[in-house]
Amino acid sequence: MQTEAVLELHGGSQSSCRTGSKSWQYSDLMEKVDGYLMKYTNLVTGWQYRYFVLNNEAGLLEYFVNEQSRNQKPRGSLPLAGAVISPSDEDSHTFTVNAISGEQYKLRASDAKERQHWVSRLQICAQHHTEAMGKTNPPLQTRSLSMASQGSGSSPGSQHRINQNSNALLGLSQLQRGSSLYSSRKSLLPDHLLEAREMMSQAQGQHRDLIQSIEGLPSSQGPSPLDQDLLLLKATSLATMTCLSDCLHILQLQQVARQKVPLVGPALEWLEPKLPDILKNGGTLPSISKDDDKTEGTVLEPLEMDSCDIAGEQEEIDATQEVDDSTPSEEEDLGAVEEERSVILHLLSQLKLGMDLTRVVLPTFILEKRSLLEMYADFMSHPDLFVAITDGSSPMDRMVRFVEYYLTSFHEGRKGAIAKKPYNPIIGETFHCSWKVPKATTPPSAVPKEGTSCASDCYNVRFVAEQVSHHPPVSGFYAECQERQMCVNTHVWTKSKFMGMSIGVSMIGEGNLHLLEHGEEYTFSLPSAYARSILTVPWVELGGKVNVNCAKTGYSAVITFQTKPFYGGKLHRVNAEVKHNPTNSVVCRVQGEWNGVLEFTYTSGETHVVDVTKLPVTRKRVRPNELQGPYESRRLWQHVTESLKERDMDKATEHKHFLEERQRKEERLRAETQTPWRTKYFERKGEDWVYYQPLWKTATHSSSPVSPPQNP
Repeated sequence: MQTEAVLELHGGSQSSCRTGSKSWQYSDLMEKVDGYLMKYTNLVTGWQYRYFVLNNEAGLLEYFVNEQSRNQKPRGSLPLAGAVISPSDEDSHTFTVNAISGEQYKLRASDAKERQHWVSRLQICAQHHTEAMGKTNPPLQTRSLSMASQGSGSSPGSQHRINQNSNALLGLSQLQRGSSLYSSRKSLLPDHLLEAREMMSQAQGQHRDLIQSIEGLPSSQGPSPLDQDLLLLKATSLATMTCLSDCLHILQLQQVARQKVPLVGPALEWLEPKLPDILKNGGTLPSISKDDDKTEGTVLEPLEMDSCDIAGEQEEIDATQEVDDSTPSEEEDLGAVEEERSVILHLLSQLKLGMDLTRVVLPTFILEKRSLLEMYADFMSHPDLFVAITDGSSPMDRMVRFVEYYLTSFHEGRKGAIAKKPYNPIIGETFHCSWKVPKATTPPSAVPKEGTSCASDCYNVRFVAEQVSHHPPVSGFYAECQERQMCVNTHVWTKSKFMGMSIGVSMIGEGNLHLLEHGEEYTFSLPSAYARSILTVPWVELGGKVNVNCAKTGYSAVITFQTKPFYGGKLHRVNAEVKHNPTNSVVCRVQGEWNGVLEFTYTSGETHVVDVTKLPVTRKRVRPNELQGPYESRRLWQHVTESLKERDMDKATEHKHFLEERQRKEERLRAETQTPWRTKYFERKGEDWVYYQPLWKTATHSSSPVSPPQNP
């Protein structure tokens, strides 16, 4: 019982617990807890301060707009019976409260001590009401607890706790939800899943005993409940139980799916987009006039199925039509992810660890409103640093400048802190843009003021990207500055895989930077990206080792993006070493965060600090959608983007499916007619994809393409 556990925390024996149980009640621990916390909400972007009150008697966590409104009806409340309260591994201030219904609050305290106080009080309240719920609604009798009579843990005391704690059915959100969802279908679960549930019940009881023992330690002598090692032990135990619970819940979903028994709640049919019959029969949706765009229906551009030739033709790029991009630099919040948690769980139940996700269709609501090709362009948001590479006075200086540009490019490439997935480019899709870089400035350069002319006072950096392959998905992109005689050519194959509670994306390929003024070529690779916490509020981190080499000068760099350890450590850490290979000497070291502060330290003792968040961002210049070709990214995806802005996920799914289905049919048509795919701007050279008219081939390179590559 709870009272026995309380007395054990204060050093009492089991016998003393029984004799004194009448004097100890849950009310002894009903400490009043209220105050301001930051709450992440999907109604507005980001975090907002809200006044929270722990209602111990009702087992509710309630919140109000502010302290003055606490006498009114709560703005929201979360039942704590069966809830899981978890400190976040993102930082020392954040924690989550996961209710049995699947609803979640993501909260942030002012410091680590305040977070620990809230977490401890919430866990005690959740445990009490979970046990009360277990007594009111006992689970069905299952097989005898096989572990209870085995091993060293079968003492009378541990036996008592095992039997007692099994009634709580874990106290974790998924397993509590599972008790009502699956207990009535016991016959559907095989023996090994029943055994797993029993073992999890026992493990949860032991976890609860551990937490109570730690929190009951006297603060006057010996280790404190806030001792760093004990906090680490508590967090490790809780994270292990939560992870195992998620895994068991997915296995149970798979078992029910095999039996074709409908799940409680809304059906998950919308994972297969509901399409009009005309699309299912291979047709296209008719376009309607602008005057009718407010009526029901789907507005799609009428593109014929024999558009292979259109896709292979180059767009006519008129740089004078480009204007400063007005698209918001930050993505909005993830919107429906909390409401669609059951959909994500259902999707995860169909996946296996290590499974390639290239051909898996993910829900539309996790998409960000840009193509992957445009994301590559956004890596060039500091073109002043790119142009300044060739200004280096020595080979060492130029290598360090390249490393600086490389490390500062990823922050702007990711729009916002929340991980969202860009559109998978359609084969033949392209993206064009440019940047104006003032000539009279040195890094960090000033962004050209609005209304000023840059015709003669600015360098022009042009960018073109193309999706050159569908399977595997390969993108090629190229950027150049003719005035500085420098260009970069890169091809990337994105390969994603399922990793349990995260998704990993390997960026396979190579880039080549050419500094024609110095006759130098720099080869480099790209890090892997990971979407973490995909069941809650996903976030991105980079990981892996990147090598940069210049064969002519003998300088190289090794850049290591460090993924956060399971416990401890910091997020987004990166370090690098620039080395002179002939002398085997390190000439510069870099450490910091790729989305924060980077410190460059030279062997001379000189240091150079770069704050990525304070670097000026140069807006790219793009042509309006109506002036773009049918296969340019923004025009191609414009209807999906508009639907996402309106939060109309069904409509966005229809538009997205239309584009993908047309791509599949064109692919089948080419296979039937044995017609090879014809790229626009990139040629295949062995395993590489190279821009058809790179700057290193000619010193007089026009700003617009003159002839297409000849594919075999």
